Amino acid sequence: MDKDPSMKLDIYINYPGHCEEAFRFYEEHLGGKINLMLAHQQVPPHFPKDWKKPILHAIMEIGGTTVRGADVVGAEPMRSAYLTLKLDTPEQAEQIYDLLSKDGGEVFMKMEKTFFANRFAMLRDKFGTSWMLLQEE
Repeated sequence: MDKDPSMKLDIYINYPGHCEEAFRFYEEHLGGKINLMLAHQQVPPHFPKDWKKPILHAIMEIGGTTVRGADVVGAEPMRSAYLTLKLDTPEQAEQIYDLLSKDGGEVFMKMEKTFFANRFAMLRDKFGTSWMLLQEE
């Protein structure tokens, strides 16, 4: 198959009722820019009653990548897939690691120097999004 220069790979994340909160957090703390945040006009009848304004579709840019998301009944935390965030400095890597690993975040590999990176960590944040943080030398 020939390369198609118009083809682009985006990421889509399903959340169990907190898509807007996650996207607003990433916008504030990771320098993302929300381009669209579209809520359901009426909460679908099969959605949990405590979901007051579930997101039908959201789009944001983080580090040159488009991340899309929605609130989906039965959505689970990411497994076996990670968003890889490449950072410029060790200090920035440590700061983002501290931010994403607190308040219910789950660390799979703590931030440390490895044979392939000056700083590297693997974790899942409080929203269920899995991250690899990478700061190369």
